[in-house]
Amino acid sequence: MARRSGGRQAKIALRKAALAEDLKPVRGGIPGGQYRPLKDSDIELINDTVFKILEEVGFADATEHCIETCTAIGAVYGEDQRLRFPRAVVEDAMSKCCRNLVLHGQDPKHDLELSGSNVHFSTAGAAVMIADQENNEYRESTAQDLYDMARITDQCDNIHMFQRTCVLRDITDNRAMDINTTYNSVMGTTKHVGASWTETHHLEDTLKMLHIIAGGEDKWRERPFVSISCCHVVPPMKFTEEALGCIRIAVEGGMPILLLSAGQSGATAPACLAGAVAQAWAECLGGLVYVNAIKPGAPAILGTWPFVSDLRTGAMSGGSPEQALLSSACAQMGNYYDLPTGTACGMTDAKFPDYQGGAERAYTTACAASSGANIIYESAGMYASLLGACPESLLMDNDVLGAALRITRGIEVNATTLSFDVLKDVCIGNKGHYLGSEQTLEVMQTEYIYPEFGDRLSPNEWNEQGKPVLLEKARARKNEILSNYHPMHISDEIDQQIREQFPIFLSREAMGRNQ
Repeated sequence: MARRSGGRQAKIALRKAALAEDLKPVRGGIPGGQYRPLKDSDIELINDTVFKILEEVGFADATEHCIETCTAIGAVYGEDQRLRFPRAVVEDAMSKCCRNLVLHGQDPKHDLELSGSNVHFSTAGAAVMIADQENNEYRESTAQDLYDMARITDQCDNIHMFQRTCVLRDITDNRAMDINTTYNSVMGTTKHVGASWTETHHLEDTLKMLHIIAGGEDKWRERPFVSISCCHVVPPMKFTEEALGCIRIAVEGGMPILLLSAGQSGATAPACLAGAVAQAWAECLGGLVYVNAIKPGAPAILGTWPFVSDLRTGAMSGGSPEQALLSSACAQMGNYYDLPTGTACGMTDAKFPDYQGGAERAYTTACAASSGANIIYESAGMYASLLGACPESLLMDNDVLGAALRITRGIEVNATTLSFDVLKDVCIGNKGHYLGSEQTLEVMQTEYIYPEFGDRLSPNEWNEQGKPVLLEKARARKNEILSNYHPMHISDEIDQQIREQFPIFLSREAMGRNQ
């Protein structure tokens, strides 16, 4: 038993040793594309329908600038006040648009390369409540909650960027809320940040703040570390005035844009999944035409986020298997178009971390990752179909997303991994097992991923260790991070400069900084 225990402890110590980035079993940017819910013939039919929607239906409620800019390149504004895009116009925009897009982090090690079928996970969701599992209640989300979740995400290897998880309900002024949303996020993490703005002048003000953080506008434009999540359409097929204005400001300001279509099947998108995919892609490609009419090659992500309705009640069902199919099909179309694609998966219908929550998050994110979505938003921490966010869940979901990436990575087959010589040595040498083989020790960290919170103890070991509960372990780790981890990548001098020019809500004490 002593020998067994010693060997086990040695393996644990080896497993905890830091690995070089290229040796980790999973990392952001692993290629997907193995899961293909659509046949090639399906893709062609959806593609034809997308162009038919754009050419024959078009968009209502285009702004004057959008109409002028798009008709100048061949779009048609009809007497029915709908803006239509002939196929040639859309294909021209697709030929000029930004591919192989890089989303920059404040720290370059967090840069995300959105090319091909490379897969990354992100938060998102804009919940209005916190799923406070410790007190078994839902409460309104606050500025402190957003900053705390940014800090937690900064410690999660398998969550590759941080997009706003909750609304700052304790800030009533919309301008202050928009500015503080971005401030709290970029102060809490060195990863790429996604945010949104309700009005154009809020975005203009925030860009000035980002210039200060970057060290000047030129430095910002070299490495823009914040992107705008822009719902440029209200499905079905209606532009939104303020969002189109934000697109214009973002393009001119050098900010990457997530062109977001979030129809709900059976409500604001067709109930048939194929139709929902076609509408989502038509709505996003319409936004892409506008972006490239303003500035060819401006960075944009095609955010096809069709959601699912429970058709018995009309309620959103983010944890449904149909959500996994919708998101995966949208990702497959993105691979077909070779465009930077984001979709949404992982937002469970459960109210707290439990069996339902873990199962729904696991099967939806694994499908979307395996299909090759470049960014899978809302993949961690979201409950009640986006109404609630749970900080502890970010840590547990980090395990789930690591497993999804490992599934996406697949099995590497070559002369070394087939292990014939190792097998021959074990069998002919009468060793009986592979536990002590050099290959086993070599690949135990590179071939296998190990959960930080998931329980793999035997019943006896579990009992000896006091019957640990996963959620309690995550809560303890959350408290440890929030007590001890105070990011300082933005200096006190820059922070003070920001506070002198903008209405920053969080106190320096609340951020772990001296007064």
